[in-house]
Amino acid sequence: MSGFGWKLHGDGRRLEAGEVVRPGERLTWTRTIGLGAQHVVSMIGACFVAPVLMGLNPSLGLMASGVATLMFLVITRGRVPSYLGSSLSFVGVAAVIGSQGGGPAELTGALFVVGLALAVVGVVIRFLGSRVIHAVLPPAVTGAVVMLIGFNLAPVAASTYWPQDQWSALATMGFTGLALVVLRGFWSRIAIFLGLVFGYLLSWVLDLTAGKIHSVDGSGKVTDHLRLDLTSVEQAAWVGFPDLHAPAFSSSAIIVALPVLIALVAENTGHIKAVGEMTGDSLDDELGTAIMADGAASMVSTVAGGPATTTYAENIGVMAATRVYSTAAYMCAALFALLFGLCPKFGAFVAAIPGGVLGGITVILYGMIGLLGAQIWIRNKVDFGQPLNLIPAAAGLIVGIGGVSLKISDNFELSGIALGTLLVLAGYHCLRWLSKAAGTYQPALLDGGLTEYDEEEGPRE
Repeated sequence: MSGFGWKLHGDGRRLEAGEVVRPGERLTWTRTIGLGAQHVVSMIGACFVAPVLMGLNPSLGLMASGVATLMFLVITRGRVPSYLGSSLSFVGVAAVIGSQGGGPAELTGALFVVGLALAVVGVVIRFLGSRVIHAVLPPAVTGAVVMLIGFNLAPVAASTYWPQDQWSALATMGFTGLALVVLRGFWSRIAIFLGLVFGYLLSWVLDLTAGKIHSVDGSGKVTDHLRLDLTSVEQAAWVGFPDLHAPAFSSSAIIVALPVLIALVAENTGHIKAVGEMTGDSLDDELGTAIMADGAASMVSTVAGGPATTTYAENIGVMAATRVYSTAAYMCAALFALLFGLCPKFGAFVAAIPGGVLGGITVILYGMIGLLGAQIWIRNKVDFGQPLNLIPAAAGLIVGIGGVSLKISDNFELSGIALGTLLVLAGYHCLRWLSKAAGTYQPALLDGGLTEYDEEEGPRE
């Protein structure tokens, strides 16, 4: 069922064994609102961490996620249950742009362009079909780029956050890892949030018992300071509209950000396939529309100074645990996010997360992002015994993670994520073309079985 005329599932109160509440259905409104609140809790940790790590306003990020989710639901006609939160894939981009002298305006300008490009990709897929993704971005390439984005963040965690309070970082990392492994169901899905709460409370207790810490602060200066500074929370109002700012467009910043487009396409594709498998209704025909909707939502968010958005894996976990895929619950979650975003004090409270706590969280979070790339390789059985897969990925990862730069002119150079992605993408397709010409092409492993191969005639699409 499409649209927003949600049909009551059964009596709206309970589910029988094996039953699921489909996107076009709902439980009673009391239960639906409760599920919406649960979705907000599950994503709030990561959704708030992303803007904080990028130097953006967390209250605006939360409000923007509510607006983005409403837009997504409208554009997809209520067929695709999804919450659009702040994308962590751009944290490394923010660090690079900041090191080049760019600020929040240049960052959001670059993210706006990525959102525009994502919307265009969605339109193309809508008309040409999902096979175009696999043709341009086979698993060997997608996995390498996602891994590059995650592991490229390692210096941010190691040199920016961890040194601010190494013991709090270690304790937070240990608690978060324990929560992810030991807890079950809904609680395991909000392990990042629980880790933030634990670290926050630990820092408060240490300030009371051990006093100030002598270490680097958020600006990189070595000082005696409290781990948890709540001055901004005391000064913030209870109700107010978050500050907005217009984006600024810098070609160097845009070039740094564009490679993340590949990760966003991969995230959306994985989300659509996962939800389709869980509900039993294929949503492949909605893939182009969903990607277009995410791109449009990112443009609306970034034009006001907020972060780019993406579909959130945390909410897939909530759906799997509850077996409720109703888009009505997501509509409620979006409205909750809008209300929370109108509380500056709440945003200031989140922005005050101690650097050491972020260090413990990001060590796990960035590593998880990177290993998602390996997961893509494993699920698609990418064979690194074949040089066509091995060489572009190996070169791109070392160049991107190692910070190798390529100077094009006095005013323009490629480095990091941008250069690594270019090497993986261009290298794969160039070598693929050359392997066809040389007669050494083996598509069954390289293209995930999307093409047929004839020994004499070559590949058939």
